[in-house]
Amino acid sequence: KKKTVSFSTMPNDRKINSTAACISFMLEGCELKKVRSNSRMYSRFFVLDADMRSVRWEPSKKDSEKAKIEIKSVKEVRVGKKTPVLRSNGLSDQFPDECAFSIIYGDNYESLDLVASSADVVSAWVMGLRYLVSYGKHTPEAPGTSHPSLRTSWISSVFDLADLEKSGRIPVSRAVQLIKALNPGMKTSTIELKFKELQKASERPGAEVACDLFVEVYCELCTRPEIFFLLVQFSSNKEYLGLKDLLMFLEVEQGMEGVTEEKCLEIVGKYEPSKEGREKGYLAIDGFTRYLLSADCSIFDPQHRKVCQDMAQPLSHYYISSAHSACLLEDNFWGRSDISGYISALGLGCRSIELVLWDGPEGEPVVYTSPSAASCMPFRAVVGLIDQHAFAASAYPLILCLVVRCSAAQQRLAAQCLRKTLGEKLYLEPPNPAASYLPSPEQLKGRILIKGKKLPPGCEDSEGEVSDEEEGWELARRLGQEDRETPEGGGPRRVRLSRELSELVSLCQAVPFQDFESSRRGQRYWEMCSFSEVEAGRFTNECPAELVSYNKRFLSRVYPSPMRIDASNMNPQDFWKCGCQMVAMNYQTPGLMMDLNTGWFRQNGACGYVLRPAIMREEVSYFSANAKDSLPGVPAQLLHLKVISGQNLPKPKGSGAKGEVVEPYVCAEIHGIPADCAEHRTKTALQSGDNPVFDESLEFQINLPELAVLRFVVLDDDYIGDEFIAQYTIPFECLQPGYRHVPLQSLAGEPLPHATLFVHVAITDRRGGGKGHRRGLAGRRGRRVREYTSTKATGIKAIDEVFRTATQPLREATDLRENVQNALVSFKELCGLTPAANMKQCILTVAAWLLHNDSTPSVTLNLAEQYPPMEAQGPIPDLLRKVLTAYETMIQTSRTLIESADAVYGKLIQAQQAGMDFHKELHRIEAKEGLRGRKLQKALESFAWNITVLKGQADLLKHAKAEALDNLWQIHNAGQSCGIGRNGSASPEPSRLRTPLEPIPE
Repeated sequence: KKKTVSFSTMPNDRKINSTAACISFMLEGCELKKVRSNSRMYSRFFVLDADMRSVRWEPSKKDSEKAKIEIKSVKEVRVGKKTPVLRSNGLSDQFPDECAFSIIYGDNYESLDLVASSADVVSAWVMGLRYLVSYGKHTPEAPGTSHPSLRTSWISSVFDLADLEKSGRIPVSRAVQLIKALNPGMKTSTIELKFKELQKASERPGAEVACDLFVEVYCELCTRPEIFFLLVQFSSNKEYLGLKDLLMFLEVEQGMEGVTEEKCLEIVGKYEPSKEGREKGYLAIDGFTRYLLSADCSIFDPQHRKVCQDMAQPLSHYYISSAHSACLLEDNFWGRSDISGYISALGLGCRSIELVLWDGPEGEPVVYTSPSAASCMPFRAVVGLIDQHAFAASAYPLILCLVVRCSAAQQRLAAQCLRKTLGEKLYLEPPNPAASYLPSPEQLKGRILIKGKKLPPGCEDSEGEVSDEEEGWELARRLGQEDRETPEGGGPRRVRLSRELSELVSLCQAVPFQDFESSRRGQRYWEMCSFSEVEAGRFTNECPAELVSYNKRFLSRVYPSPMRIDASNMNPQDFWKCGCQMVAMNYQTPGLMMDLNTGWFRQNGACGYVLRPAIMREEVSYFSANAKDSLPGVPAQLLHLKVISGQNLPKPKGSGAKGEVVEPYVCAEIHGIPADCAEHRTKTALQSGDNPVFDESLEFQINLPELAVLRFVVLDDDYIGDEFIAQYTIPFECLQPGYRHVPLQSLAGEPLPHATLFVHVAITDRRGGGKGHRRGLAGRRGRRVREYTSTKATGIKAIDEVFRTATQPLREATDLRENVQNALVSFKELCGLTPAANMKQCILTVAAWLLHNDSTPSVTLNLAEQYPPMEAQGPIPDLLRKVLTAYETMIQTSRTLIESADAVYGKLIQAQQAGMDFHKELHRIEAKEGLRGRKLQKALESFAWNITVLKGQADLLKHAKAEALDNLWQIHNAGQSCGIGRNGSASPEPSRLRTPLEPIPE
C-alpha cells in the first residue's frame, strides 16, 4: 500500500491550534449534514458571516435572512448526540457520536442538529462558536490580532534567551534543540521538517531563523488541538484558564473533591511556563498540557500507590503475588539459572517464591531449574540473596515454597542454612489450634514462612517418609531420576524428609488434596494444597462454587502445567475468579498474562497482597465464578471510555523492513469474570505519524468491578513482522475519572519514554478521585418491566418463612433506587449531558442557558429549603418547562428515597440476621428434614443466595441514600456559585452529607 505524508487530520492540511484558526475555518465555511426532526439528513454549506454575528447555510427554501442563526441567540453548543433528534433510533447507528453537534438557540431553545465529516471539523465549529458566544459582542475583530498573547510573549522570551548574539536570529540547529527540550519525545526530524516547510512557505530559507518563525513552528508543532479544545471549553478568559476555570475543570470534569483556589494556584505555579501566567494565576495551553501529562493527573488513582486495603484479614482472604521458577531468565528446559531473576521478582513485590532442592555435587544442596548441570545455584547463595532482598519492595510476609528432591543429609544442611541466614525473620511459632483462620499479613509483617511437607505427628525418628504431590517431577524425569522415587504398584510417590526441615514448616503445611467434602470436614486452617493448572482448571469449570468456598479458609497454590516447556503463562484470572490466592507465574516471560498479573498487584501499593472481593470472603455468600450476568447484591457499573489520541508512539520492534509511519489502533480489553470479559477496538489512524487521533468512544458493563482489569494495547495495522506497539494494564478500581494520560509500557512492562494515550474515563454513578462506593447503575434506563431480585426457597419451612418476610422490602428497595436512577437519567438528558455527568454539571448547564442574556434569570433555585425547588419566574419556553418537570421528579424521588431508606434497610438487615441465626444449625436442620444429594446442595445454594441478596440490596440502598444526599449538596453548592440560587443561607452541611459510609459488617 502506497504511503503519503500527512501533516494533519484537518482538511486542506490545516491544523486547528487556536481560536483564531477555528474562526478562520468557519469564515471559509464547509459542508455539514443538517438533521431534521423526521430523522432525514440534508447536506448544506455552513459559513460564518464576515461580521461574525451569524451562521448561515445554503441552499435553503427559506429566504437568506431566515436560513441563519444569530450568534447572540445561541444558548449552548453541545458535542455528541445530546438532543432527542440525534438520539432517535433511526439515526443512532448512522454516524459516530464524536461527529455530531447541536446548536441550541432562540427564546424557545430550538436545536439545529448537525453531523460533520470528522471529529476535527466538529472541534473547529464548537470551539469557534463557544468563543464567539462568550466574547463575540466584546471582540468584533478576529482574536489574537491586536496584541501578543501570554503564550507568544513566553515563546518569544525563550527565543531571546537563546539569541546569545542578540541579533534577532538563531541557528536552525539551536532552534530545533530548543523545541525538543521544551517537548521531550518529539523527533528531531519532525522539527527540522517543519522549519524547512515554513521557511519555504515564507520564502526565507537559510541556516538561521527569526523569532516570528520560531513562534510559528512552536505553535504548529506543540499545540495539541484536543487539549486546546478542552481549554476553550472551560476557559472564561479566551485562551487560558483562570483560577476559577481551573477549579471548575478539576471539580466537574476530573471528579476531584475539596479543591481550593490555593490548590489551583499551586498547580499554576508548578506547570505554567510563563512568568506572567504564574504571577497572575493563569494556566495557558502549554501549562495545561504539562499538567495533564504529569503524575498529578495520572489515570492511576494515587491512593493505590501506597497500601490502602485492610491488611488485618486472614492470609487466605488475599491474592498473593507468586513466582514459579523465578530464577529463570529464559525458558524452562533450555533456560539458564541466574541469581538476578530472584532479585527482579522480589523487586516487583512477589511474595511467594518456589525453590526446588536437589543434591549438590559438593555435599551441599543446590537449586536446579533445568537439566543442565551448569544451571544450578548453591542453596546457600539463594537464601543469602532472599535474606538481603526479601522486604525491599514489601514489608508483608514472604512464603518460600520448598520442593524437596535432595537426600535427608542435605535437607539437614538446608534447614541449618535457613535458620542461620534468616534468623528472626523465619516464622516458627506453631499454629494456634483454637483459631479458625490464618493470621493476617499485618501480624506476619517482616516474617518468612516456609511452605512444605511435615512429618506425621507420631513420627519420633530423625527422618521419615511423606507423600509427594508437588510439581518438579517433569524436571526429575528429564534428569533421569524419577524411577527411584516411584513406589512399586503405583500410588502416590514417597520421599524421605528430615525432622530439621519438617520443623521449619508452621502455617503453610503442604497436604494432598482429596476432595472438597473431606477438606471441609478434616482440613486444618494451616494446611494448604497445591493444584496443577490442569486440575485447578477442571475445578473452576466443574465445581467453581466449591472451590470459592474452599478458598475462604484455606490457601491454595496453582502451578503451571509441566507441558509449558517454553515457560509460557496461564491466565491468572481463570483461578482468581474462584479465589485461588497463589497463582504461580513465570516472571521471566512477558506478555498478556504477565501484564495482567503485574497490573493487578499494583492496586495495593504493589505490596504483593490484594484483598479479595467481599463476596468471596464472607462465610455465607453466593458467588458463581462463571456467571454470564450481574451478580446478586453486587451492582454492575458502566465504563465509558473515550480514546482521544496517542503521543510519541514507537515503531513495533520487529518492523525494521517498513517505513517510518505506523498506522496504529487501540484495543481496550476488560479481563475479569466471564460476564465481564470483552474487547473493543478503535478505528485505525491512517498515516498519522507518531501522534494519531482516534476520538472514539467505547463502553463496557462491569458486573464484578473488584475483579476487573482494563488493558490498553496499541497495535500497528500495517505491520511487517511484529504488530505490538505498547500496552498498559490497570485494575478497574484504580481508574481515575476525567481526562487522563495512559503511560504506555513495552511488552516486558518497561516504561516507554513520553509514549502515552490521551483518554477520557467516566464510570457511571461513581464519584472520582478515590474509592467508589458500590452503587447502582444510574446510567441505564430501567426496562419497561422492572426486574426485582427475590429470595429462593430452601425447602426448609422455618427458614423459608424468615426469608419470605423480606419479599416486600426487597421490592421497595428496588423501586426507591430505580425511580431515582431513571429520574436522574431523564434530567441529565434534557440538560444535554451524558449519564456519567454529575449533579453540579447539570445545574451549571441550566444556569449557563439562563444567564446567557443580561436579563434576570427566568428560573431560580430556592436554596432555603432542604429539597430546593426550581421555580419559574413568569412564562418560560417548552424546553425549560420539561427541564423543570424532570428536576421536580428527581427531587421528589430523591426525597422519598432519603426519608424511606432507613426503615426499608432495617427490615432487610433484620431478615438477613434472622437467616444467619439458622446458619450454625443448618446441617442439623438439613439432617432432620432428610435432605440429601442434589436437594441438600440446592438448599445450601439457596440459603447462601438469600443471605447475599439481602446484604447486597441493603448495601445498595444505604449507598443510594448517601448518593441522593450528595446530589442535594451539589445542587446547593452549584446554585450558590452560579447565580441562580436564592435564599442560600440554609445550604445543608457538606460534612454531614458527605461523610464516607462504613461498609456493612461481614
